[in-house]
Amino acid sequence: MKRIIVENLSKKFKIGFEKNRGILARFISLFSGKETKKNIQVLDNISFYVNAGEIVGIIGKNGSGKSTLLRIIAGIYDKEKGRINTQGKIISLINLNNGLKERLTLRDNIYLYSLLLGLSLKEIKEKINSIIEFSDLKDFVNTKIYQFSDGMKQRLIFSIAVHCNPDILILDEVFEMGDEEFKHKSVNKVKELIKNGASALLVSHRLPIIKKYCDRVIWVNKGKIIKQGNPEDVVEEYLKQH
Repeated sequence: MKRIIVENLSKKFKIGFEKNRGILARFISLFSGKETKKNIQVLDNISFYVNAGEIVGIIGKNGSGKSTLLRIIAGIYDKEKGRINTQGKIISLINLNNGLKERLTLRDNIYLYSLLLGLSLKEIKEKINSIIEFSDLKDFVNTKIYQFSDGMKQRLIFSIAVHCNPDILILDEVFEMGDEEFKHKSVNKVKELIKNGASALLVSHRLPIIKKYCDRVIWVNKGKIIKQGNPEDVVEEYLKQH
């Protein structure tokens, strides 16, 4: 079963830039609020698939289009051209500090965030102790989130997400959070979900993680797929070019 199918996906962004203009033209532009824009091709005819029970890694330099690709699949950005077909619940872990309510406690945020991710109140009550235990934040259950460090917030969001029955996990550098023990526990939890039929798309600059845990790897550069296939082969070819 293919959980993600991407066919001929393309995306452009309009960005402002400064033309070579005279001082008067720049002065007028400053006060008029008008800005010259140009189109940047961020993704160009991308096609691939992800099977159930598979982790697919995406590698490439900063600005190559990796995060834009994840955001389109997650529904955060609109596509311009092409087709995306997904099967099952998508949980996106892209900006791990976003989504929590700073003035609510850890417990209240678990209820709110889990409801947004599709759990019923009954399911949350059944899982809340496991979420708290997994996050290593049991001493802060009644603490308001604004008092948490970024690392604590990331651990909480990850813990909630992996307990919310995802069919597709979209992961952007998520294994950078926490200490080595939490990183190890996080990887094992994702592997458990994959073993039970979920799928994952993983973007990471940590190539050893990509090689160790991914079933296939896609190398993206300047919005195009350069190579995809066996992790060892793709990473080796990538390293030759950098």
